[in-house]
Amino acid sequence: MSVYTVYEPPRAAGAMAEPQRFVFVRDGFSLAAFLLAPLWMIWHRQWLVLVLYLLLMFAVDGTLRALGASVVLVGFAGALVSLLVGLEAATLRRFTLQRRRWRNIGMVSGDRLEDAELRFFASWVRQADGRDDTRHASKQDRSQQGSMAAPSAASAEAADVVGLFPEPGEPR
Repeated sequence: MSVYTVYEPPRAAGAMAEPQRFVFVRDGFSLAAFLLAPLWMIWHRQWLVLVLYLLLMFAVDGTLRALGASVVLVGFAGALVSLLVGLEAATLRRFTLQRRRWRNIGMVSGDRLEDAELRFFASWVRQADGRDDTRHASKQDRSQQGSMAAPSAASAEAADVVGLFPEPGEPR
């Protein structure tokens, strides 16, 4: 299960949100950023990150060559920097989006990007309507849903439950 951070682009005062422009940034290792770091940065329009990456690579290369390191060691150091970029790719994307004044509007998890998008937008629509059914249901509504010995996986997903903590005021 992957975790995604959701970002909304900046909008003019009084303008409506444009859900088709939301960006879902997946946490975790990025193979593309590891293997093709400069191209990955260009693809995501991370110009400042690209310049800093190139400066770092030139500094590492120049320092190691000035110290008389072998070509193998220089290549190994470059691979380590690329590994770091692959591990921190999500952080670099979040940095770039926040620098461009995109707003972090939530986190969601899903097996695939499509599942995460469906879960996020379903929750987003419920909150926009002012009716988050799963979290604010009355005791009478819960009793009509039937009693269960343990919460099901479906109800946990619908309520975006992170742990199995009881709700305030509920019997334990």
